[in-house]
Amino acid sequence: MQYGFVIDQDACIGCHACTVACKAENDVPVGGFRTSVKYVETGKFPAVKRSFLVQRCNHCTNPPCVAICPVGALTKRADGIVDVDRDLCIGCRACMQACPYDALYLNEDLGAVEKCHFCAHRIEKGLQPACVTVCPVGAIIPGDFHDPESRVSLISKAKVLSARRMEQETGPNVRYIGASEIALEPGSAEKPPMYIWSQRREGRPEAWPVATEPDAREVLNSEPRIEWGWTVALYLLTKGIAGGAAIVAPFLFLLGSGGTRWWAPEALAVLLTLVTVFLLVEDLAKPTHFMKLFTRPNWNSWLVKGGIVLTAFGGVSAAILLLGLTGRIGQIGLVEELRWGNAVLGASAAGYTAFLFAQCKGRDLWESRLLLPHLLVQAVLCGSVVLMPFGAGSFGVAAVFGAAVLAHLGFAWHEGHRAETENARQAAGFLTSLRLGPVSMLTASAALLVLAVATAFAVPAAAWVPAFAGLFLYEAAFVRAGQLPTLS
Repeated sequence: MQYGFVIDQDACIGCHACTVACKAENDVPVGGFRTSVKYVETGKFPAVKRSFLVQRCNHCTNPPCVAICPVGALTKRADGIVDVDRDLCIGCRACMQACPYDALYLNEDLGAVEKCHFCAHRIEKGLQPACVTVCPVGAIIPGDFHDPESRVSLISKAKVLSARRMEQETGPNVRYIGASEIALEPGSAEKPPMYIWSQRREGRPEAWPVATEPDAREVLNSEPRIEWGWTVALYLLTKGIAGGAAIVAPFLFLLGSGGTRWWAPEALAVLLTLVTVFLLVEDLAKPTHFMKLFTRPNWNSWLVKGGIVLTAFGGVSAAILLLGLTGRIGQIGLVEELRWGNAVLGASAAGYTAFLFAQCKGRDLWESRLLLPHLLVQAVLCGSVVLMPFGAGSFGVAAVFGAAVLAHLGFAWHEGHRAETENARQAAGFLTSLRLGPVSMLTASAALLVLAVATAFAVPAAAWVPAFAGLFLYEAAFVRAGQLPTLS
């Protein structure tokens, strides 16, 4: 069984009755939408045509929001409806990044996400969804796509139907009759600074990448928010430092840094892992509910797997540090042996975010196949520079740092030229256009990293500030740019 909608855009008059009925039925807060109507105008005066597109949760056959939710707050029911339990939600907003249709919003009063749930409370009583009952032209048609005799199945056989973002392979179950191809493709139309009945949300100063349809204008649409900000960028940096210190530690003697204070890598790993966990918890809308990650984990989510990796890495790093501090000097050799295993855990801690971001089907920039090696390169960059003030300021360590910076800049250049999908192209355009004062953030980031390399060879202890500032600027740009392309 698979409930879904067929929406007849040839009949739709753009009256917003469905939006209003949904808000009234489900007590949707101001600024949130479970269903909305997009307006797109094409042509030039006097030959102008306006098209409508009703947008909502697609109750996907393979819903990425269900896979990424770390606590199972989102589930796909036996009837195909994708539903959310607000009491279970911890407010991590990962589902909002995973949804390619911008169908979820955060209810800030409850600290939980909400979405269209097909008016399941009405369906269970034999009633139609609220939006269906109020549509004056009968443009919203619900039904079971698995029932060959249902109206939606009969329409599917009789007409050619379209759907949104089929390239994501989620199996959307909202299908359209007569929908404009321009309206279906997010970002293809020009985005003016104001909509016909409202201003666009402030705080998005970035110039929109060139529209693929210059004679088309998006004149009304919902405006998504940037849900993951500087805390996620800082989390990537602190996790990279922690993992990188463990990765570099076993190689210090080979790099001519045998005089390094033996405890520094593990002490830094433990400290920065704790900071990373704090950032992750602090960023939740319900930070006091973070233990649900362990008490009711969804093992398909890389948020859960990443939490386990961080716990194991922090525990082993603490054990090595404790062994060295409490043992005799002869046990330092055992510490060196254990570091090889901890280097694997450090690489896992630094790199698991690539798999988490791969689950974010709404953010094509983050789904790069090169993200895992890029994160590992960043970890080596962080690990080599962070150990320099502790006696690892040899030419060998500085050379590793310099090579890691060059590799990172190569990966960053690649991310700025992504074009596998239209969403990736738009995000890459934002990545290269985000600015920090008079210069782009990528330019400032690269300049600081090059300065850090020069400093590392001259005054190793002074390389921290430009290195970490430069990498943080890149992470901040990467996280923000991935969320800027519209999904609706």
